[in-house]
Amino acid sequence: MKRIIETLQNIWKIPELRKRIIFTLGLLAVFRFGSYVVLPGVMPDVLAAATAERSAHDILGLINIFTGGAFNNAAVFALGIMPYITAAIIVQLLGFAVPYFQRLQQKEGESGRKKITQITRLLTVAITLVQGGGYLSLIASFGAIDPSVPPGLFWISNIIILSTGTTFAMWLGERITDRGVGNGISLLITIGIIAMLPQAFAFEVVSQVETSGFFILVLELAALFMVVMVTVLIVQGVRKIPIQFAKRMIGRGDANMPVSGARDYIPLKVNASGVMPIIFAQALMFLPMTVAQYATTEDGQMATGGLLRELNDPFSLLYSIIYFVLVVLFTYVYTALIVNPKQYAEYLKRQNAFIPGIKPGKATEDFIDSITTRVTLPGSIFLGIIAILPAVAVAFGVNPSFALFFGGTSLLILVAVVLDTLQQIESYLLMRKYDGLVKSGRIKGRSSGMQIGASM
Repeated sequence: MKRIIETLQNIWKIPELRKRIIFTLGLLAVFRFGSYVVLPGVMPDVLAAATAERSAHDILGLINIFTGGAFNNAAVFALGIMPYITAAIIVQLLGFAVPYFQRLQQKEGESGRKKITQITRLLTVAITLVQGGGYLSLIASFGAIDPSVPPGLFWISNIIILSTGTTFAMWLGERITDRGVGNGISLLITIGIIAMLPQAFAFEVVSQVETSGFFILVLELAALFMVVMVTVLIVQGVRKIPIQFAKRMIGRGDANMPVSGARDYIPLKVNASGVMPIIFAQALMFLPMTVAQYATTEDGQMATGGLLRELNDPFSLLYSIIYFVLVVLFTYVYTALIVNPKQYAEYLKRQNAFIPGIKPGKATEDFIDSITTRVTLPGSIFLGIIAILPAVAVAFGVNPSFALFFGGTSLLILVAVVLDTLQQIESYLLMRKYDGLVKSGRIKGRSSGMQIGASM
């Protein structure tokens, strides 16, 4: 406890870090406040009754978790940051198929990244306009629209408000990334997940104690602890490729002496893609829900029969299989995007460095590519298993609302984002010659180790 207090004091002593943390907390508070501001013309009581009666075994509950309850509240941030994630997926996929986007992502440097960001923002607005209409259709199916409000005014004004809310949330995330601590977009999702955790945990404690007893609850918590520990190990796991810098000559004339080259390593992370494959796959799994919103039955209710019902249930077998495959595929896709063996090989050549036993150039590129492929396989399978763990937990009797935190997207986002944020804080502490956040070793985030990509 004494060490924790000392660490907090050291954090507070660094002016820049203190300002960044306060700035981050302030913007997160603004985001949470917007999750409770209800759209005009919506009747909160009717909406609350409709969402309470809805089955917990649907994807709307998962969307509600990612938005921190704003989805069920019909708040201005009801769509959260998910339209931005969907837009990012589309742009990333275009980078593999369209030469123009390939040039922007790989060859045009900072100017290309700025264009990609601008395109993503515009696409986010377009997606939000479409999803906003679907969301209002869902509210209308619940009968939660005030009949005294003119329909035209309700739809036009609220679609604009929802689009503005998502755009503002996107802006908050970018500001946190630039002037705060951690990745802003990921933190917005994380704060929504954390906001829903206490309620789900309390409900699980009450239900398990009353039905199965205290011992079963202890087993659940022990299993959850083990899953978290394994997740941390995988998230921080790296495959170190040793490299050596060529010998240098020091001195003059006959006094020239060869100095042995320094040794270092390239850290290829087991989970190089981080949390993005989970987010990408989850965004695609939202598409069946969007289709279901527009496919209504004769009585005006949303059509969720047959295949749509299966795809709308995050704990169903079909949903789990498709979700697992998407996570594995996106892990390879995103890893191929951010880990470029050719750039590694060119960087080593420019630095007069080499991998022992491997020729420079094409041979080095092929070697790094093969190592990346082999390391990505267990990492992608692990991500897929983590993604479907909630379905496994439900099968063993865990309440669905708590099972979403037991594994899957919620757990991986929490672990990855928390580790990355703590790593940034630790970097500030070490730069000011303070002790790190842990007693021994270092927290490994995305910026730990030899970051060749950042140097190019």
